[in-house]
Amino acid sequence: MVVVTLQRKKCIGCNYCVDLSPNDFVMSKKDGKSVLLNSDDKKGFFTKKTLDNTIFDSCDAAAKACPVNIISVKMV
Repeated sequence: MVVVTLQRKKCIGCNYCVDLSPNDFVMSKKDGKSVLLNSDDKKGFFTKKTLDNTIFDSCDAAAKACPVNIISVKMV
């Protein structure tokens, strides 16, 4: 299982996550911040849990590229 977490409030809108993982992230037209698709919000932490291990590489690349380090990706 892959667990992806986004601290959306700290997003600066650089768009790297969308460029590297477009199936998992989009930019909000409302506030210009990243949105983790199909995620659940818990106190500002948006978490997506999936059995689809194919998203790990792209989400991990997005996490590594994020200049404010607000994305975490774990294989559990």
